[in-house]
Amino acid sequence: MRIIDFSRGVPDPRSFPSDSLRSMTATALARDAARMLQYGSPAGYPPLREYIASWFNCAIANVLIGHGSLEIFKFICDAYLEPGDVVFVERPTYDRAITTLRQHGVEIVGIDIDEHGICVDVFEHELHRHVPKLVYLIPDFHNPTGACMSLDVRRAMVRLAREHQFLIVEDGPYCCLRYTGIPIPSIRSMAPELTLHLSSFTKLISPGVRTGFLVAPDEVVKRVTSVAERNYIAPCFFAQGVVAAWCADGQLPLQLDRLRQLYRPRLDACVQAIDDSLPGRLFTHPEGGFFVALRLGNLIEEKSLQVAARGVGLILSSGSAFFDIDPGYQFLRVPFCALPPGDIIEGIRRLGNVVDHLNEVGLRGKTLPLTDTKEASC
Repeated sequence: MRIIDFSRGVPDPRSFPSDSLRSMTATALARDAARMLQYGSPAGYPPLREYIASWFNCAIANVLIGHGSLEIFKFICDAYLEPGDVVFVERPTYDRAITTLRQHGVEIVGIDIDEHGICVDVFEHELHRHVPKLVYLIPDFHNPTGACMSLDVRRAMVRLAREHQFLIVEDGPYCCLRYTGIPIPSIRSMAPELTLHLSSFTKLISPGVRTGFLVAPDEVVKRVTSVAERNYIAPCFFAQGVVAAWCADGQLPLQLDRLRQLYRPRLDACVQAIDDSLPGRLFTHPEGGFFVALRLGNLIEEKSLQVAARGVGLILSSGSAFFDIDPGYQFLRVPFCALPPGDIIEGIRRLGNVVDHLNEVGLRGKTLPLTDTKEASC
């Protein structure tokens, strides 16, 4: 039985633009080896900062580049948070963001989300109890649910940020990975003075380039840059130089087209397989990104799910890790981008068999043997 890994949201190695990166490495070194191979500004390699500033229609002073968006998020937390501060997050949200916030000793207030994004009425209710220092959001193809925040909800977040003077951290690594539907303006485009926009080339080029970035007001960039400098003196100009040359060569639009062509059939296969094997459990139907999510109900315990899944050759992530508190039901994130459609369909088929078994166990209150009785479809 082959193992099917649904645990990590990683790109397919076949998506890596190895040939163009190889060529652009030589080009970049020929042009700027002295700067790429030396210490440099803690804010990042200037030509890449200029490219990102042009991309986001802002000044170079509004751009910081680091080793990844998660590391920059940690620097933001170092710069702005103290133990006891309040941070609002979506519930569920990116598990590593929760870990980072817990490491800073803050009070995390989770606000439930649905297919339209964060629930504004609940958010406003919580504002009567707390004024957050930061609000951490993933508006586009949310990790872990795949949901895309509606335009109305984004406008509401901007209105509330202006009224209550909190900063919004807009984590946007998937915003370029829309496979269907109409793009929605970013929160940063609506309120650049209150938004700290994080993104990364990890999902667009490869994790190995280790290049993430922040677009924010210049005073924020200065403050976060001082934290970055204390941590590493200077980031990796070699990687940033290669990315800068690659982007300047016009490779990014071509790569985005390739990614959309590669990943859309996988998303379609995943959603159809869920409709077939796990009907009614899809959190929302994503239009892009890396993830779909499932609500598996309250009869299934996470450890039992993990053990039963391993028994049929599935590796799953912890659904509870994406919540600040116990959600009261079994949640599961399913990454689809790294797997071919046949493996996705087979994996969901196995998962459906596991879930049916565990629900039957929960209803009967006793252990039943798990047998894989459904025919495989690839």
